[in-house]
Amino acid sequence: MLKSREDVDARGQILIDPFLGRDPIGILCFGPSHFAAQFMKRDRSDEESVPQRVQAKNNTAAVNGYDAYFGTYNVDEVAGTLATHVEGSISPVNIGKTYVRDVRVVGNELLIQLNTTAVDGIAITRTNTFSRIG
Repeated sequence: MLKSREDVDARGQILIDPFLGRDPIGILCFGPSHFAAQFMKRDRSDEESVPQRVQAKNNTAAVNGYDAYFGTYNVDEVAGTLATHVEGSISPVNIGKTYVRDVRVVGNELLIQLNTTAVDGIAITRTNTFSRIG
């Protein structure tokens, strides 16, 4: 389960993703060769949605406060990276893309970090922290 999601710019300022909000919920599942990921804005009751006009650099595109995709993956334990190869997605622009992330395990948590951009194009570092369930 997604424990936290934090976007930080070069000055150390925390930014809020307008598509998924301050505190999204999410789940990331791994099988022997496949994965599935889902992220959702915690409160989607507001009928208005922020249109995602441009896909952020090195990141998937959400649709109406929801991002979901699946595919295959590879782990490079020496480099500390996870490469996900997207086969299916809620947003067609994600399909066929490969995303490489820095990963590390700390206790029962998986930290996934990536360099991407905010809505205005500012470079940010996103850290997703997942807690192991089950």
